[in-house]
Amino acid sequence: MILASAPFPSVVLTLAAAAAYAVPAAGAARLSDRAARIAMLLGWFLHAMVLAWGLLSDPPRFGFAPALSVTAWLVLTVYAVEQQMFPKLEARWALAGLGAAAVLLALVFPGSELPATASAWLPLHWALGIASYGLFAAAVIHAWLMTRAERSIRHAADAQAGLPLLTLERLTFRFATAGFILLSATLLAGLLFSESLYGQGRPARLDHKMVFSILSWLVFAFLLLGRARFGWRGRKAVRVLYAGSLLLLLAYAGSRFVLEVVLKRPA
Repeated sequence: MILASAPFPSVVLTLAAAAAYAVPAAGAARLSDRAARIAMLLGWFLHAMVLAWGLLSDPPRFGFAPALSVTAWLVLTVYAVEQQMFPKLEARWALAGLGAAAVLLALVFPGSELPATASAWLPLHWALGIASYGLFAAAVIHAWLMTRAERSIRHAADAQAGLPLLTLERLTFRFATAGFILLSATLLAGLLFSESLYGQGRPARLDHKMVFSILSWLVFAFLLLGRARFGWRGRKAVRVLYAGSLLLLLAYAGSRFVLEVVLKRPA
């Protein structure tokens, strides 16, 4: 935890982003749609500035909390784009709360300094991994909305997500498929180019991060195969998606959390 040593501009930007996110999260029922949109957009913009400050500072820092913060920002970006195509999609209050929590967590746990000896390709490798995190997180959000819509239908109530159940299901699997492709590319790059990526002359090793990443890949492959061959849908598919996402969360964020917070040593 390095909150006390965080640069003052970073602290101000983080608190401003969290405050902007808190407006639609706490006052969703009282705000007009336009006011909520403006607050979300302001929070999203300030969140992007916080992320850029952390990655472009000297030295740049990264860890489990910044990774989760980037993931939350990507999910919010996906939501902003989706709302242009599906104006009835309603998940603003939950995503605003997610954004506020993620940006504050990254302030408290800014991570460790990035290795100076790493390859110039390492940021691309990390970008692929974080993008897969974001896509799977978007799939999980849509699966949650799908579950709520299914429950509403069973109780003869209006669907709270604002979209038809089949549309939510289709979006869930599109995000899961895109995330699986990026996760496959990330794992392949890590296995084939580990020595050049990290600049330490070390081959890929079967550590906790690699084990959980491979397990999550297998679970997602099982999910997509079950969907394509057996038409899996509903609760069974959602449970498998949640299991794979949990394993993927443990792969990077979980292992870094143990190193940074529990063991208090750089990853």
